[in-house]
Amino acid sequence: MTSGEHTRAVHTPDPPRLEQTPLGLPVHRSAAFRFSSAQEYADVLSGAQKGYSYSRVDNPTTDAFAQAVAALEGVGVDGDVVAQPFASGMAAISTVLMALTHAGAHVVVPREVYGGTYGLLTTVLDRFGVTTSFVDMTDLDEVRAAIRPETTVLYAETLANPTMTVADLPGLSAISRQAGLTFVVDSTFASPAVCRPLEHGADVVVHSATKYIGGHSDSTGGVAVGSPELMARVRHDRIDLGGMLAPDEAFLLHRGLATLPLRVARHCASALVVAAAMEEHPGVLRVDHPGLPSHRDHDLARKLFDEGRYGAIVTITPPGGRAAGLALCDRLQLIAVATSLAGTHSQVSHVATTTHRQLDDAALAAAGIDLAAVRISVGLEDPEDLVADLEQALDGL
Repeated sequence: MTSGEHTRAVHTPDPPRLEQTPLGLPVHRSAAFRFSSAQEYADVLSGAQKGYSYSRVDNPTTDAFAQAVAALEGVGVDGDVVAQPFASGMAAISTVLMALTHAGAHVVVPREVYGGTYGLLTTVLDRFGVTTSFVDMTDLDEVRAAIRPETTVLYAETLANPTMTVADLPGLSAISRQAGLTFVVDSTFASPAVCRPLEHGADVVVHSATKYIGGHSDSTGGVAVGSPELMARVRHDRIDLGGMLAPDEAFLLHRGLATLPLRVARHCASALVVAAAMEEHPGVLRVDHPGLPSHRDHDLARKLFDEGRYGAIVTITPPGGRAAGLALCDRLQLIAVATSLAGTHSQVSHVATTTHRQLDDAALAAAGIDLAAVRISVGLEDPEDLVADLEQALDGL
């Protein structure tokens, strides 16, 4: 059949079918997929036949990323573990919570929960009739007392932001199962290279993959991991809410997984050096890092976390309140004042005005967060250089 030049330009030959498996993950940068028949299109959309129709629904590259994270998180778990990809960590958290709640439902979460999650619960989900109790998650009796007949979700963070409180995952799981709840754990600060909550009884694990999973501050994404039954519910809401991960981002995040254990081991080792030095500095009132024997959750961290890995966040509190925390950040020369965390570069943020800006002073105090608290994400630099930078900044306050 003869065709014109515009038709020939649009209808190029199909790409070659590969006989060998590429070492690098192929990027399927296509919003739409072509079918051999109208019936195949209908069958793929309905789920009667496996395949891809539209990249807001599913995409081979994003699926490959999600499957890779599920393989890392699902170690030691009985039964199948699958994952769903998202455009950001908050897209993952919000979709999971929407899938597991309804008007009139109730959620129990930590007082020091990440500010974005706090905002979701108090300014979005509450408008649709979902109520929340903020509790001291280290007090299991308080957790039990907060559960109501309408509670559907118990929510925890493996390592709390920014206090580095360690969640008693087995204890919380036992409470959740006894009450018939779904136990959701945000494990962003740990990553699968530190702790895998599903091994300890969690039902769903969520990550901001932007952080340690990606690891290079150049991509944004999220992921939720759990049983096929729970993830089917999450996928249904993900499709309707539209927070799908793009294939280019999925490629970068998938690439980050290959070096995740290597990077996290160094992050954690350096963070422990920084934390120990800050604990000795006279200009620091408090250091939050579970690798320190003085941290109240040190023994629990040793029990739950991979050996020698206690996370790479160190939160320090100088005297002087909000002004002192801001001044400390501004005096740093090597450590960057920057958004996010877990990249190759060390980063610092003043907690009360950034990550937990959604909490008023009373809520910050209830969460155990001082107005001066400064969160340090320890990168891949030489730890001695980071300590020197922090010391000169503290000495000048």
